Amino acid sequence: MTSTNPSTADTARRKFALSATLRGLGMLPALVLIAILFQLLSGYVESGGLSWASGRFMSWNNLSIVAQQASINTVLAAGMTFVILTGGIDLSVGSVLAASAMIALIVSLIPGWGMMGLVAALVTGGLLGLVNGALIAFMRLPPFIVTLGSMTAVRGLARLFGEDKTIFNPSLPFAFIGNGTIFGVPWLMVIALATVVVSWLILRRTVLGLRIYAIGGNAEASRLSGIKVWSILLIVYGISGLLAGLGGAMSAAKLYAANGLQLGQSYELDAIAAVILGGTSFVGGIGSIWGTLIGALIIAVLSNGLILIGVSDIWQFIIKGLVIIGAVALDRLRSSGSART
Repeated sequence: MTSTNPSTADTARRKFALSATLRGLGMLPALVLIAILFQLLSGYVESGGLSWASGRFMSWNNLSIVAQQASINTVLAAGMTFVILTGGIDLSVGSVLAASAMIALIVSLIPGWGMMGLVAALVTGGLLGLVNGALIAFMRLPPFIVTLGSMTAVRGLARLFGEDKTIFNPSLPFAFIGNGTIFGVPWLMVIALATVVVSWLILRRTVLGLRIYAIGGNAEASRLSGIKVWSILLIVYGISGLLAGLGGAMSAAKLYAANGLQLGQSYELDAIAAVILGGTSFVGGIGSIWGTLIGALIIAVLSNGLILIGVSDIWQFIIKGLVIIGAVALDRLRSSGSART
């Protein structure tokens, strides 16, 4: 006959509760610590010594800038979350953003079609995403190879659309979403938050969301259980393309311009880093959209904070690259930890 030591059972329960709490918080503590660090370091730059009071990072104006800087990456990362949850990847989102922005501006220059540029960006992004999804779903090509190829091909299309020139529209009719506010809140932030909320509802409150998680957990088992895996893959890559198109419209609205060569360069890396930092596993089936939002904020805080404390552009690239490597390493540690429990 065996008996369980009450103190041992209580300790195990406390450890489990602590572990669950930490998983729920995700990278939020890291975001807070990074923000505190930059507040102190920006104070050091201002006054020559570590000073909370003189730090500029946590000023309301700068936090608003950080939130706006995170907005476009949040939208891209939301789409990337859908894809990575199925165990896939989309390296083309930066190029799709550029192509969608080019189309948005070109259409907006047609007399009487100004606002249709916004629709054109969404349609362009959605169609390009569906092409990726079709190649992956029907031809069984690896997502990495397909989206790596489309990253280059779509970048060429973006340059072709504008004849390799920058397209301007100083009277862009939907520029308000890039520079305006609603009740004092920038439209960019409103769109990003709305995207996160809608994505959460889809992933956590619909059958589609359940099937996305199921495919990421085990695609073959999902197929045998009757889930049309090909249709889900089409949908998630279509969503990723659609949100990249929305990001293109947001970029065009903010800049009143687009350039097929430069716009969206390396955006896919920031989006992937945000998703992985937010706790979504590269192998699929595990993750949350709220974690992705935290990840996107961490990327924006790093970019903004490094500029505030005077770190050179070269070192910013190095640090962000190390963050991406660290995010993947963190994912591996989380995966191995889950396998042991």
